Amino acid sequence: MSYGRTFPLWRDACAPVWQDYTRHDFVAGLGSGSLPRENFLRYLVQDYLFLIQFSRAWALAVTKADTVADMRACAATVQALLSEELPLHIRICAEAGLPEPRLQQAEEAPATLAYTRFVLATGHAGDVLDLLAALAPCVLGYGEIGQRLSREAERDSPYRDWIDTYASSGYQQLCAEMGALLDGVAARRLGPAPEVSPRWGDLCQTFRTATRLEVGFWDMGLA
Repeated sequence: MSYGRTFPLWRDACAPVWQDYTRHDFVAGLGSGSLPRENFLRYLVQDYLFLIQFSRAWALAVTKADTVADMRACAATVQALLSEELPLHIRICAEAGLPEPRLQQAEEAPATLAYTRFVLATGHAGDVLDLLAALAPCVLGYGEIGQRLSREAERDSPYRDWIDTYASSGYQQLCAEMGALLDGVAARRLGPAPEVSPRWGDLCQTFRTATRLEVGFWDMGLA
């Protein structure tokens, strides 16, 4: 499924870091099933906390959006995070003996703090396109990872539930819609050839920084 035109340009502008993110040892362990369960649960707890802040960032995007259609798209992402992704984390953790109250009481790891506060600070300081550049690596990177692992992962991987969530038609449709949102906002803000805009380098750097922070998040999961 295509994720539009703007996202591939940003991704290609930071190709080595993107490779580190989407081909990380943590991701490989999800696919092979070799990732220790305690590492996966540590990641899930932190990702639960991450998604709360990420939902706030997408809610901020609603207020920064240029059009009602864009507001709806951003609001739909908030709904998907709160109603689909968070419940997945809650259910898997509960099955492992970690009920939601314990998740809510968990302390944010430095990697979680660094990533979420970067996204929120970028959103508050810039416009909607700056914020989307900081948000895109997570949403679309997980879409890429889910698609690939659904083809390549071991059938009996204990992490199939996680993989299937991000490979699902619903999540892939969300990614396609975000790609269209990026293209529309970039065209309105920067013109028909966004990559020649004076802002393009800064947007690529924001995307790259968020991708680096994704790498740090996987590193935290393996620590």
